[in-house]
Amino acid sequence: MNDELQYNVLKHLQANPQASQRELARALGISLGRTNHCVRAVIERGWVKAQNFRRSNNKLAYAYLLTPEGIEQKARILARFLKRKEAEYLALQAELEQLTAEAKAEGLLDPETAKP
Repeated sequence: MNDELQYNVLKHLQANPQASQRELARALGISLGRTNHCVRAVIERGWVKAQNFRRSNNKLAYAYLLTPEGIEQKARILARFLKRKEAEYLALQAELEQLTAEAKAEGLLDPETAKP
């Protein structure tokens, strides 16, 4: 499970502790099987605690609560994710500047407006 998925699982469970795995899968845009794997992983790591409760239709369900370690880990993942995305942004910005300069040099863009 990558940092982005871990972060999104923790973020969604923190905001929606009584969400079903089906709801979580829909919100994250992943399969129910992968969602089950992710939820089990964060529980095994001690980042989330699952507590049983009963819904009105008498089916047993869970409330997913982030542990103090889970909250700390979510912050660490966010910091790594943010650092990586910033590096990607800077690399993309440099590439755009290079391509714009090349396009201007080849007369494909107006040198003043940087538009075709």
